[in-house]
Amino acid sequence: MTEEKSEIEASYDRVVKRYVDEFFDELQRKPFDRELLDQFAETVRGQDKICEIGCGPGQIARYLQDRGVSMCGVDLSQEMVKCASRLNPEISFQRGDMRALEIPDASLAGIVCFYTIIHLKRKDVPHALSEMLRVLKPGGRLLLSFHGGDGELHRDQLYDMPVSIDISLFESEEMAGYLETVGFEVERIVDREAYEFEYPTRRVYAFARKPTLSPNSRLD
Repeated sequence: MTEEKSEIEASYDRVVKRYVDEFFDELQRKPFDRELLDQFAETVRGQDKICEIGCGPGQIARYLQDRGVSMCGVDLSQEMVKCASRLNPEISFQRGDMRALEIPDASLAGIVCFYTIIHLKRKDVPHALSEMLRVLKPGGRLLLSFHGGDGELHRDQLYDMPVSIDISLFESEEMAGYLETVGFEVERIVDREAYEFEYPTRRVYAFARKPTLSPNSRLD
């Protein structure tokens, strides 16, 4: 029996071609994002696999791979996974849900997750972050980005096509609280105003890491 698609998956499957056309080269116009990704790459280069969660067409994974980071990617939309695989044949992509990652415990050196957590309801955010913590090795790094603000947005049309996409906005302190509650150490959070070609919300970026020792680890 085929699993029924969620509204968000069906929406992104529907607009995949137009989405790829708009976003695959987006980093060329985003120097702030490139600088942060370069900084992230410095902390994980030469380590084990790094996963992009919510990879879309794979532009973030590609950018990091080109800078010596060993990348893979996961996305809820199977059509996005197909496009990412076609556009970046040297990187492995698979369909997956950030709330139930099919990735072994403590197997990743890092995770990058750009504008994917925004598609979750607030009540589901801690669970998704717990999943990311689970699959990271001790000391593993996380770079998480989201739209700053409070409340939610809804889109029922994108590229002149019908969709149903909910977007949650988060303040920096709120997301830091979620990260720390599930066990991450928050290293820093930075933000920027939207570029003129973007939707007019603040962009927020959180750098965090999984502690080397869990709170219950014995030292004797």
